[in-house]
Amino acid sequence: MDARMELHKTVGHAGLIGWREKVANVVAPRVPIKDENARAIIGGAFFVLSVYYVIQTIIRATKDD
Repeated sequence: MDARMELHKTVGHAGLIGWREKVANVVAPRVPIKDENARAIIGGAFFVLSVYYVIQTIIRATKDD
């Protein structure tokens, strides 16, 4: 189970680049969980949103209108 948790943290932290990292640096210390976990959750959310936007763009680009 520890390896799986580390994977989530790794993916979450990978989503923190540029302005997203600045947001996480401000928000993470203010929530009632460990900073590392908060940053992983925030990064994961940004990562999922990025994947969603790419998929939606591909779907719109391939539709016949």
